[in-house]
Amino acid sequence: MQLLFWILAILFSAGIGYWVYLADKKRQVPYPWLTALLRAMVVFVTAVLLIAPSISKEENETRKPVILFLQDNSSSIPFALGTDTAKYRREADAFLAKLAGVYQVVRWGFGNRIQKDTLFSYSQQATDISSAIAQASDFYGQQNLGAVILASDGRFNQGINPQFQDLALNAPVYTVAMGDSLRRKDIRISNVYANRTVTMNSQFEIRADILAQSLDGHRSQVEIREVGGQLIGAPSLVVAGNRFDKSYSFTLQAGKPGLHHYIISTPAAPGELNLSNNRKDVFVEVVSEKKKILIAAAAPHPDINAIREALAGVESYQVDVRTADKLPASFSEYHVIILHSLPSMSASLQQIARAGKPVWLIMGGGSNNQAFNQWQNLARLNVNGSNLQPLSLSPDPSFNAFNLPVNLNAVMDKMPPLSVPAGTIQANPNAQVLFFSRGNQKMPLWLLDQGTTPAALLVGEGIWRWRLFEYRHFSTHHVVDEAIRQTVSFLTVNVNDRPFRVEMARHVWTDQEPVTMTAYLLNSNSEQVNEPDVRLEVTGPDAKKQVYSLERFGNAYRLNLGLRAAGTYAYTASTVYKGTRHVASGSFVVQSMPLEMLETGADYPLLYSLAKKYQGALVPHTQIASLYDSIKANPVIKPVIESREDRIPLIEWRWYFGLILLLAVSEWLLRKYWMAQ
Repeated sequence: MQLLFWILAILFSAGIGYWVYLADKKRQVPYPWLTALLRAMVVFVTAVLLIAPSISKEENETRKPVILFLQDNSSSIPFALGTDTAKYRREADAFLAKLAGVYQVVRWGFGNRIQKDTLFSYSQQATDISSAIAQASDFYGQQNLGAVILASDGRFNQGINPQFQDLALNAPVYTVAMGDSLRRKDIRISNVYANRTVTMNSQFEIRADILAQSLDGHRSQVEIREVGGQLIGAPSLVVAGNRFDKSYSFTLQAGKPGLHHYIISTPAAPGELNLSNNRKDVFVEVVSEKKKILIAAAAPHPDINAIREALAGVESYQVDVRTADKLPASFSEYHVIILHSLPSMSASLQQIARAGKPVWLIMGGGSNNQAFNQWQNLARLNVNGSNLQPLSLSPDPSFNAFNLPVNLNAVMDKMPPLSVPAGTIQANPNAQVLFFSRGNQKMPLWLLDQGTTPAALLVGEGIWRWRLFEYRHFSTHHVVDEAIRQTVSFLTVNVNDRPFRVEMARHVWTDQEPVTMTAYLLNSNSEQVNEPDVRLEVTGPDAKKQVYSLERFGNAYRLNLGLRAAGTYAYTASTVYKGTRHVASGSFVVQSMPLEMLETGADYPLLYSLAKKYQGALVPHTQIASLYDSIKANPVIKPVIESREDRIPLIEWRWYFGLILLLAVSEWLLRKYWMAQ
């Protein structure tokens, strides 16, 4: 279309010029071709404005490399630096100012979150190095990121091990080791292992891992006692070597039913400064009988072992694993039945269906789609069990059937996908969705329903990979195991012999996390109800009492008590339902346990590994100024020239109107001159 306008503009201008030429020739104007040419040009350049073409203008801009300085702002840094805190800040400021003369310097502080332009406060109570580097990659990875400077002691207590991160980071990482690699005198209880529940009159084990550093030859003991009772055991501890670790096992007898509180501690060593890690609290619930869990599978599968290991940590569960061809004659003794890839095309399992037990269905390859729809009413499945596709899962933020680990989202974001049968899944209105396919909330994959008989459904297999992944990157199975245990606990809630009870995700909390609890009330048909109000009385370490009302939460109750000061707390929950008063009581401990003080001293191997992985270098904090020469000498860190082409409409060019005026005035002056002759 524009070509047609150009042709019309040329023809119209030529026509006007020819008409002026004929008229001026008849009037005997000297040089009629000149006035005709000027008129044609005036008409043409004016007509061009109607087409409104744009003129390209290219501009080049030199962009300096971005140097991102990540300063560890956690509370362990002053301990690592000692009296050098002010000196280090002066040296770091001078170094960054020198860099700013050549590069674009961006300053971030980090701990458990990013603090932009806030450095040297050392106030954060946790350290997540992996998240800081990941955000650096996300923000500046597509820009001219010249280098990342990580100033830290290398101690992280949140997120994954940064050595195992897979980031598209094409910039070198220089690490500044804050603190020395010398280990200060310290003895600590690094881990405690115990079952959450045990059966009355049984023996159970509590195991503690003791780690000592720079205390060669030190003699002490490891004590365990029950709160309100006598000392149970105090085996001797003899430290051999500058880095010493040993596990201590205690065998205890489960007494009366209820919640029992134990303390494991070791006395302070001479010259030890950090005493916050010399004690651990353990809570064990003693129950009168075990609940029997049956895991029935179409065939052996690694998911079966993953579920069994997750449930093995609950002493009150007795887990029985069977394949479809070796099922028991009766299912009356089981409290919950877990079916993996069952019912299948070859096994209908009508006997289990008639038993009326709470069932967790796990759909995998070879599952019978039609049979699954007949077995459960949590979702309508239209899937092909023989066609599996990888899908990552995300938690549903509206889920409220039970409390979930606080770091669930952070862990699930990095989990490998499950193998899910291809097709569509439509959740029923009464079902609660724990996980759905990432990016597609219309594809629920892990569902639960209280109903008359509780039920759960997981569409997909591969949770064994989750346990391996979480342990590799987080050194724990906590999130995966809690999802499995809480699902089974949800199914067993109606078979509990207590009509009213209060549960906590754990009984030992830190003063940096909110304390939460959930309460359940059953009617005469063992169905969950929350009609009456529930009153909660909490007694703190100062003997002061606070009264709360629990919030209704699905068919249950819950309460967030918020952050609590360190100490031992007792609680009593009570309600009246249909004339009967129900009471549940217990206790919990809040520890002033700064994560940053659990381990001290710089982790030089980790910092060196990061620098090597990203082609950088490691320097101690006393030599931070030397990084300037290293960065200047790195040929990868250089400015880039960006070309930008702007198209500017002709109507915005003022000189163009001057050209029209010049042509028109020239013609007018010529005519004026020739007419005066």
